[in-house]
Amino acid sequence: MMKLIGMLDSPFVRRVAISMQLLDIEFDHQALSVFRDFDRFQAINPAVKAPTLICDEGQALMDSTLILSYLDTVSTNNRSLMPHSMSEYQLALRIVGLALTACEKSVQLVYEQMLRPEEKRHQPWIDRVRSQLTDCYRLLEQEASRNTLAGRSDNIRQTGITTACAWYFTQQMNPGVIDPNQYPTLAKYSEQVEQLTEFKAASFHADQFNGDK
Repeated sequence: MMKLIGMLDSPFVRRVAISMQLLDIEFDHQALSVFRDFDRFQAINPAVKAPTLICDEGQALMDSTLILSYLDTVSTNNRSLMPHSMSEYQLALRIVGLALTACEKSVQLVYEQMLRPEEKRHQPWIDRVRSQLTDCYRLLEQEASRNTLAGRSDNIRQTGITTACAWYFTQQMNPGVIDPNQYPTLAKYSEQVEQLTEFKAASFHADQFNGDK
């Protein structure tokens, strides 16, 4: 059985866990932190990067996007979480790319608040990251308004999974930075899909955030 290593408080780990359920891929989840469990993680993957996926053959894969590409290939339930037509595929890559950037910028803001001493924080850098994060969600709101994101377990795709994971992480870990009232489509979509069985099974706990990526 495959093993997914990493904490579900990471949007990167969480998107993989949700996707594996939707693809009917059985896996064992090991909730190891790259900080608190560094030595244990290093024994599994010397690079200490989450998510890490241990394949059935024992090979360790890293990076959520690369892992998901692999899982789409090996899934046996005749389902793909990415579209096949070129125009739809390009649009999906754009939406997923925006959502992943939102994840990265949200994590950077959390690092500034939780890991860097206040006297060493650089406000221009923080302002720049916030601006990038805002622009990502502005563009995601536009895309979600023009291109309806599927929101059921039987039709949701990676665009919806990653967008929802990004949005929920931002709202939980950076409250007040992105006003939900200004992004009604994203807010409504997040509320909808967080009720899905697969999302609940990979529940997020903000108090356990450790920065896994």
